[in-house]
Amino acid sequence: MSLKIDKDALLQEMYRDDYFPNHLVDKLRDIILGVCADIETRQPENLPALYCITCQATEQINELQQAFEDSGSEIETAARDDIAMAFQLVAKTYGFDNADLEEMVATRDW
Repeated sequence: MSLKIDKDALLQEMYRDDYFPNHLVDKLRDIILGVCADIETRQPENLPALYCITCQATEQINELQQAFEDSGSEIETAARDDIAMAFQLVAKTYGFDNADLEEMVATRDW
């Protein structure tokens, strides 16, 4: 499936920073690309439906925290900012310009 979003536009800051292992950033990117695939498949008609998709992805990101820690890294401020920018890009790409970032990642524990 070819997605509407450019995967290379996601998580650029994390990829540039050696503190974040690329193989784990790849997993983060895959989760976010999964959000795109879900949006394209399910075609949510409103913000609550979008938030349902993004919160499921956020829970998957929560599960990666230990892997980051085991690799001597963590989902900290720079990572949170980059992940937030990725979610905002996804929302705008799919026409949800008014999406609230806090609602999109409401289930985060990072």
